[in-house]
Amino acid sequence: MAAGRREELLELAYAYVGEHGLSDLSLRPLAAAIGSSPRVLLFLFGSKDGLVKALLARARAEELALLHGRARGDGLAAAAEAVWGWLSDEAHRPLLRLWVEAYARSLLDRDGPWSGFAAGTVADWLAVLADAQPPDVRDTPAGEAARTAVLAVLRGALLDLLATGDAARTTAAVTLRLASFA
Repeated sequence: MAAGRREELLELAYAYVGEHGLSDLSLRPLAAAIGSSPRVLLFLFGSKDGLVKALLARARAEELALLHGRARGDGLAAAAEAVWGWLSDEAHRPLLRLWVEAYARSLLDRDGPWSGFAAGTVADWLAVLADAQPPDVRDTPAGEAARTAVLAVLRGALLDLLATGDAARTTAAVTLRLASFA
């Protein structure tokens, strides 16, 4: 029963932080918004840090599930183009803003609940992009460098898109850069 309630509250909290962010998360307003109490949240997640870790894991799992199927295809450039299509979709902005917030926090707070989030997502995304490469390229230094370059293009354009909302300009930049990987 507690596991079901935990999952239910995690989903509600996830929707809440998608709208309000994690930076100033306070248990009292969160609990009120999702029909719970701070005491129940602490019981189910162990601590506020435990809740944040669960929310970050939830966000990361959703992102990977959505990206994995898109990265398969006719090489790295095609996979990156498909991933950019997902990243630039306005419907994913709350998840991606949450990702940026968690990524930045993990660079600054290396011991808190954010610990390892940025490094973990780099590894996740490189693995997703590796799936798009032929095996004889994937396991070479050149293959890893190509994935890293594509990741840098996608992440840079994503940050710019989230900051400006200019999908046309950022998509044109991504398209231009990805042509060199074809």
